[in-house]
Amino acid sequence: MLSPASASQHSAQPGAQIGRTSHTPATESQPVPLPSPASEGRRVQVNSQCLDSFQELKLGKKTKYIVFKLSADNTQIEVEKTSPSASYDDFLNDLPPNSPRYAVYDFEYEKDGGKRNKICFYAWSPDEAKIKEKMLYASSKDALRRSLVGVANEIQGTDSSEVAYDEVLDKISRGTS
Repeated sequence: MLSPASASQHSAQPGAQIGRTSHTPATESQPVPLPSPASEGRRVQVNSQCLDSFQELKLGKKTKYIVFKLSADNTQIEVEKTSPSASYDDFLNDLPPNSPRYAVYDFEYEKDGGKRNKICFYAWSPDEAKIKEKMLYASSKDALRRSLVGVANEIQGTDSSEVAYDEVLDKISRGTS
């Protein structure tokens, strides 16, 4: 234990900044912290076309799946592609191998002798994507996810094996995602 005299020798001098090793004046410019991905996500808006396309998919009109992306300035989520194609392989081919995306797919399958379908939300973030891009997509996902009322399951994929038909079928037929 330190004596009161030695403790005062170890305490910081008035006006001293803990952790600074040089005697540079405090007025020297300091790096400005960048906004965190979480704060970036709060600014991202969902484009109205996203909601319109999702309503068409839900109502079973012309759309089988929708792929969403962040705008070039990262301020809104927009529709990249919609497709009436029933092919799951076509859907997977529209998920870029090097860039994150969000998607919604009207997944049809058979269980207990009957046809069923569930609308699944996909958070696609491939391992090959840039870290900053992954962080932007992760932090803004909830803005889109909350606006898509009626989504049954969420599938997160970082490679093709995690979004393969049989893998997704297993997850949604068990009720887990």
